[in-house]
Amino acid sequence: MTRKLVLASGSPRRRELLANANITFEVVVSDIEEQFENNLTPGEIVQLLALQKAEDVAKRLIDDRVVVLGADTIVVLDEEVLGKPKDETEAKMMLKMLSGRVHTVYTGVALVASEQTNTFHEQTEVEFWELTDEEIDEYIRSGEPFDKAGAYGIQQLGSTLVKRINGDYFNVVGLPIARTVRELKKLASAHSENQHNN
Repeated sequence: MTRKLVLASGSPRRRELLANANITFEVVVSDIEEQFENNLTPGEIVQLLALQKAEDVAKRLIDDRVVVLGADTIVVLDEEVLGKPKDETEAKMMLKMLSGRVHTVYTGVALVASEQTNTFHEQTEVEFWELTDEEIDEYIRSGEPFDKAGAYGIQQLGSTLVKRINGDYFNVVGLPIARTVRELKKLASAHSENQHNN
């Protein structure tokens, strides 16, 4: 029995990555308030938030034949977590902070199935070019920074800000797709073994 994958995220970038990997899925967006303790590491934060989203959707579906995928991405610079900017001023402040510096992007993934829950995260180092005020203003005018952690997206106009990356590119986009596919396969084989033994 093949199980249905449900993505607990409204992110068009995550939808695109799954679709490009030939994975069939449905979308049910979680609307939980994101909360975490300040003493957690960045890796623990993204895993916790991904799990909160996945469990929120799984509770609503109550279906043994479903695997729910939750994901969360944050940008960390000097131990400070940069979320999505609230307005232009905050976006400008974040981009000025990232200019000419190396920061780390963390994406946490949670896979919630009836018999098992699996969470993991990946991290990627990203270095920005030195950005002029003009470049920052132009990027903000594009509207791209506003629904993205750290006020940028690497896959569109934001690609022109990035000097180099070290790690998984797709992790920066919002989902470490190769690792996610491998974890889904592991979950599927554990499930079929379970079915076989029952």
